[in-house]
Amino acid sequence: MTSLRTGSKAHRSVLIGLIGEGVGPSLTPAMHELEGARHGLSYVYRAVDMKPGEAEPARLQALLDSARRLGFDGLNVTHPAKQAIVPLLDSLAPSAASVEAVNTVVFSDGRAVGHNTDVTAFAASIDEARDGESLGFTVLIGAGGAGAAVARAIAERQPEHFVVVDIDADRAAALASATGAAGTGADELVDLVPRADTVVNATPLGMVAHPGAAVDPALLQPRTLVVDIVYRPVDTALVRGARDRGCRVVTGLGMAMNQAADAFEIFTGEPADRAAMLADLTDLVAAEATRNPAHVAPMKGQER
Repeated sequence: MTSLRTGSKAHRSVLIGLIGEGVGPSLTPAMHELEGARHGLSYVYRAVDMKPGEAEPARLQALLDSARRLGFDGLNVTHPAKQAIVPLLDSLAPSAASVEAVNTVVFSDGRAVGHNTDVTAFAASIDEARDGESLGFTVLIGAGGAGAAVARAIAERQPEHFVVVDIDADRAAALASATGAAGTGADELVDLVPRADTVVNATPLGMVAHPGAAVDPALLQPRTLVVDIVYRPVDTALVRGARDRGCRVVTGLGMAMNQAADAFEIFTGEPADRAAMLADLTDLVAAEATRNPAHVAPMKGQER
C-alpha cells in the first residue's frame, strides 16, 4: 500500500481484486473504478471467479499468495470465503474480529489484514429506512458471513425481540449466542414470520447459483419491514412479494453502495462520494437490465 500514500494523486495506482463464486458479472469493479477516476487515481479492479471447492484453506491460501505476488493492494471477499479466509490472515481489524468474517483484505508491509464493511453498510441502510423507529420483533434469515455482520448491526439497534434463523440450526444458535438473540432452524419460519415487525434476508438466495426466496412472501404481514440484501435484481421475488403484501421494503442497493464506499476508503485513504456511488450503482443496474434482461431476470443476483 506504500504506493497509495506517496507521490501526487494523479500518479497513484491501485490494484484490487474480488474473490468469490459467481462474481464474474459483479458490478463492484465498475463502482470502484468510477470512484477511483473521480479521485484522479489509476484504479484497476478485477473479479477473480472461484470454482466450487476453492474456498477450502489450501486453495484459498494459494489465491492470497498469488494476489500478493502479483502486486494487488487488496481484495474484496464474498461468498463462500468470508469466514474461511479469517484464519489465513495475519490480523483482523475490529470490524472483522467482532463478527469473525472478512469482506475486505489489505496487503500492507508484508501483512494481510482483514476488515469487514458489512456491519456499517447494513446499519446505514436500515437506519435510513427505520428513521428512529424500533425494529420490534426481528427475524434474520441467514447465519453465514453476511448474516454475522447483519446480526451485529441489528443487535446494536436493540430490537424488542431478535431471532436468527438458518437451515443449520447449530449455526443459527452460535450466531444468536454471540449477539444476544434466539436461534433456530428454518422450519420455524412459518411461525416466526407472521409475528415479525422486521424480516431480513441475509442468505445467498437470489444469487445466480442460488435461485429462490428465503421466505414465502405470503407469510408476511403488511406492517412488516422487509430487507433483502440482494441488489441484482433490485426487485427480487421477496421484494416484489413484500410490496404486494403492502410491506415497507429496503432493497440491497444502499448496503451494496456503502460496502463499496467503505472498502474504497480502506483501500485508498480517500473519502468516497457516496451520493455519486449510489447514482453509479443505480445506473449500472439499469443499464445491465436494458442490455441483457435475461441476465437479471427474477432471482438472478450478485455476490454477497
